[in-house]
Amino acid sequence: MDFDNILDEIGEFGKFQLKNYILVCLPVFYAAANSLSYVFTSRAPNYRCSVPQCENSDDTYYNQEWIKDVLPGSVSDTTGKFIPEQCFQYGLKDNINETLPSENNTCLGLWFDSEVKTRCNEWIFDEHETTIVNDWPNFLTCSENQWKLALVGSVHFFGIMMGSGVFGVIADSYGRKKVFIVAIVFMSITGVGQGLSNSYMMFIIFAFLNAVGTSGVYPLAFVLGVEMVGKNKREMSGVVLNYFYSFGEALVGIIAWIDNDWRNLQFWVSIPPILFIFYYWLIPESARWLLAKQRNRKAFKIIKKAAADNNKEISQSILDRFNPNNSNDDEREKNLCDDATNVDEEGVKVYLKLIKSRVLLIRCLILFFVWGTNAFVYYGLSLNSVNLSGNIYLNFILGCLIEIPGNTIAWIIMNKIGRKYSLVASFLLCGVTCTASAFVPEKIFGIQIFLFLVGKMAITSSFAIVFVYSAEVMPTVIRSGGVGAFSTFSRLGALLAPFVPLLKFIFDFLPLLIFGVFAFVAGILSISLPETLGKKLPDSFEEAENI
Repeated sequence: MDFDNILDEIGEFGKFQLKNYILVCLPVFYAAANSLSYVFTSRAPNYRCSVPQCENSDDTYYNQEWIKDVLPGSVSDTTGKFIPEQCFQYGLKDNINETLPSENNTCLGLWFDSEVKTRCNEWIFDEHETTIVNDWPNFLTCSENQWKLALVGSVHFFGIMMGSGVFGVIADSYGRKKVFIVAIVFMSITGVGQGLSNSYMMFIIFAFLNAVGTSGVYPLAFVLGVEMVGKNKREMSGVVLNYFYSFGEALVGIIAWIDNDWRNLQFWVSIPPILFIFYYWLIPESARWLLAKQRNRKAFKIIKKAAADNNKEISQSILDRFNPNNSNDDEREKNLCDDATNVDEEGVKVYLKLIKSRVLLIRCLILFFVWGTNAFVYYGLSLNSVNLSGNIYLNFILGCLIEIPGNTIAWIIMNKIGRKYSLVASFLLCGVTCTASAFVPEKIFGIQIFLFLVGKMAITSSFAIVFVYSAEVMPTVIRSGGVGAFSTFSRLGALLAPFVPLLKFIFDFLPLLIFGVFAFVAGILSISLPETLGKKLPDSFEEAENI
């Protein structure tokens, strides 16, 4: 029974779909927030060495007039403010009493030898921001421990990679709605667990589990959304879902800007989603999935509700085909396919045929690189936004919101100039702007931010395009497996992304330069790919080779 034909009669996107589509999109808002909360919860705040000779427990402010005299550091090109080193201070001169207290809240530079640096083991943090570094300073401070902060991001993406396949398989067997709700609730509980963590290891474990839950929310929302609308509304449903995701990402920056406490931020993005447990009574199961599972009676109830909400009449032909009185939801077919015993053997032969096809093999290798680069640059730019000059919160928020025009432009241009050239143009634009931004002096940070935003918009467009393109370029026999393999490989790029911003400790321009080079190479390689706009989806290897 073709569900698209049924939707043609009862409405492709009427009141029923609109209401339920909005409900399905709302959890994506919080899934996005949970996906990027670690950018602020696990970032290194401003801190400096505690100087006991110059301050006491009642006067522990980060900014003091005397710090430039007793702490090594440098002056910012953009703000003109003195930025002290985080883990070193000038040594106390031999003729000065180490416990000498300051008088009238003053500290004299002549007490210290600027030629001698000593390492400190106590710190004063900027009172305007708290992260996990504040709670576990002995474990997370100083440059040699920066990798532990970057590891949080990599653990997150590893959890995404582990959970993506699991939730997809379970949802195919037990239904979209139930698994969707389980993923949301699991994300909520583990997110709260992060906020309650009393050690770095506990935080890391909950970060992994939270990512596993988060990984199921967006894909299942996408599937539920696509399966409830008609074929002419599918592209639109995917784009709008990405809008919710972008707003959810921006929410993280807004909350972090208003409330600088990392635990509060984690609670803000994790506690509200627990309310989505009521979706069990509010949203329907996918009627398309129910029909595929021979649960016609339940599917028909949903179809009747959709027709009523959309003010449509169900034709007699559909009523006759359903014959709901004879449906039995408890029946299960013993054999789904006559040749099921040969599936594994046939699957191996199919992929061996792919390897033997030089054209398709090269095409797949290019797409693996393209997908990996997309995730590497996309997430890398999101993380690096807080390292740019200017207001880190505003930079992050703008970097998220720029995805909205990025997705919109992708939707328009790939249907105007084609998938291939849209992909090439997006990558090359990202490569050029990221590379240029890397070498813009900090003092003209407005231009740097502008170039960064254009690059983020471009890589967002390429991500949207490559999803569509990959499905259109692969033959039917391996389309699902192929796109799944590309998506899984992209997580490897995402795993590496959190460590790239650390290269700023070598040269400030390195992170953006690396992102720019990878995007540029991906764009050049994409030129050799075929165009798929307006062409029939290939069913066989021969058809795919001849695109």
